[in-house]
Amino acid sequence: MTETTPSTPGEAFDLLMAGNHRFAAGTPRHPNQDAAHRAGLASAQRPFAVLFGCSDSRLAAEIIFDQGLGDLFVVRTAGHVAGPEVLGSIEYGVSVLECPLVVVLGHDRCGAVAATREVVADGTTARGYLREVTARVTPSVLAAHAAGASDDDEFIDTHVRHTVDFLVERSRELADQVASGRTAVVGLSYRLAEGNARLVTSRGLDLPPGPVSRRDAVPNAERPV
Repeated sequence: MTETTPSTPGEAFDLLMAGNHRFAAGTPRHPNQDAAHRAGLASAQRPFAVLFGCSDSRLAAEIIFDQGLGDLFVVRTAGHVAGPEVLGSIEYGVSVLECPLVVVLGHDRCGAVAATREVVADGTTARGYLREVTARVTPSVLAAHAAGASDDDEFIDTHVRHTVDFLVERSRELADQVASGRTAVVGLSYRLAEGNARLVTSRGLDLPPGPVSRRDAVPNAERPV
């Protein structure tokens, strides 16, 4: 099997979105999941993107982006809330594994965002360690309220943008990678029913927000398998 790993943020983004296009269209290829590829990865890995997403069971990254073993370095928490362990994992992905792309993946009907909206509206506190999650989502919910947000998509998009900003502002390593052009950070919002990912924000790539990927010819931006 021949494969070329993307070396630039743009190439990585196109490859990722091509996979999502196939998945949403119902024509996935399920690449890089055979025994030979599995054995070849035993000694080393070189994923082309760090995927930091929500832990929601409907958001399995390799499935919805039609990728395989060794393609994505995945970090997931409820509501894609970030702390030191997340920042360290992402820095490992970009500095050690040399991933040219970091993706923050949110989605509609996010339970963490919904729970935080309830906490903010009721003036209550979540139980147990769930309050650590809602506390980290609260600034996004408050910002969305301040901007006059009313529907789910607006709250999700605000939280995705806040997470992207948080990663770049807190991690000097990531900020330096973005400034040098070696890595880009994009925020996507995934729709559970439709299966497609929409661009919300980007740092390091000049991309217009919306459902269309970086190139119109997304299906051609695929890694040979």
